Amino acid sequence: MASPATADPGLAIVLVSNGPGELTTWVRPLAERLHASLLLRPRQPAATASLQLVLVPCPNATGLEAEAARPWGQFDRILPARRFWDLLLRPRRYGPWPCRGVVVFLGGDQFWTVLLSARLGYRHITYAEWVARWPGWNDRVAAMSEQVRQQLPPHHRHRCRVVGDLMADLSGFARRDDPLPEGDWVALLPGSKAAKLCVGMPFLLETADRLAQLRPGCRFLLPVAPTTSAAQLLRFAGEANPIAARYRAVVAEHRDGLLITAAGTRIQLLEQHPAHGPLSQCDLALTTVGANTAELGALAVPMIVIVPTQHLEVMQAWDGGLGLLARLPGLRRLIGALLTLWRLRNNGLMAWPNISAGRAVVPERVGAITPEQIAAEAADWLAAPQRLEGQRQDLRALRGKPGAVEALAEEVRSLLPRALGSA
Repeated sequence: MASPATADPGLAIVLVSNGPGELTTWVRPLAERLHASLLLRPRQPAATASLQLVLVPCPNATGLEAEAARPWGQFDRILPARRFWDLLLRPRRYGPWPCRGVVVFLGGDQFWTVLLSARLGYRHITYAEWVARWPGWNDRVAAMSEQVRQQLPPHHRHRCRVVGDLMADLSGFARRDDPLPEGDWVALLPGSKAAKLCVGMPFLLETADRLAQLRPGCRFLLPVAPTTSAAQLLRFAGEANPIAARYRAVVAEHRDGLLITAAGTRIQLLEQHPAHGPLSQCDLALTTVGANTAELGALAVPMIVIVPTQHLEVMQAWDGGLGLLARLPGLRRLIGALLTLWRLRNNGLMAWPNISAGRAVVPERVGAITPEQIAAEAADWLAAPQRLEGQRQDLRALRGKPGAVEALAEEVRSLLPRALGSA
């Protein structure tokens, strides 16, 4: 594919990603590191080089990723996923593109960055978490582990560097300047998509009510995902959500970033993005399965992962194997057997820390579970600080040493012209 004609003599670094988890844990730290070491727009308005974000189509995305990234002030241009195919066909429609640039893969389908780098005529680097699928089309491959590098054909390995796990640096970006008040803090993570929120919100609200009865000193924090809002959470917790009628908890009041249930449980809504600082101070998290388990693991926050399978009507919209199973016709009578077989085939592991370790580092509760059961288990964990610290240490050990973000930034800089100014 030919590069688009342009009169812009500058240079572009284009970060390519897909979903909210990748944006928060990969894209934002790398963008911050690049701004700290290079003169880039928009932080340096007079600079000739710019940092840009292109989002690609992905079934696990929410469609609101562009809106979530804009407040960060890191990108000179952000193109949402719905514009991606048009970008490939008519790149000049979105303004002038510099003659030189680098495309960096940070989530999604790796082939989309192959197409984009070829269309723009830019150099190309892939961050490969598990496998580099198109090494022949990459100028560089930044691998999470030596195992990824060894999977490459021998004649491509000289272009691959093992930089480490980007998630290992996440705790370094978590700010503790604003410590949480005293108490046992429990984070509630119901998910960021409608299909998970309609189960997660009523389930976790009742769990919080029950846990507050078992441990009156408990305090609750609910991070509002950048792709949702407090108003949406309230809708999923109320009468507009038919599933909410199956649970006892009701939101009686919402004011000043606080949810108060009819039982008097107070839940602090956290609308800062990312919420790594407060999250990292929590004693325990109750979370759905998904990318949030990787984020919590990187922050070394002990967790209980919950997957209530009694709501098949909405699980059809979930991503991954559970969504595929729930779409099978006549599944209601077979869900137990099929889920058991599926989990056995996948070593019984669904949370990212467990998948990475190949063993059960964090508890996974899958099936027709109840808020009463989860509240009782959470109370047991909170009553055993040594067990919590043991899980925290296991999570830290999984991530390895920090430094991957800087190593990846070095690889990106190595593909840039030497004349590019440094900060």
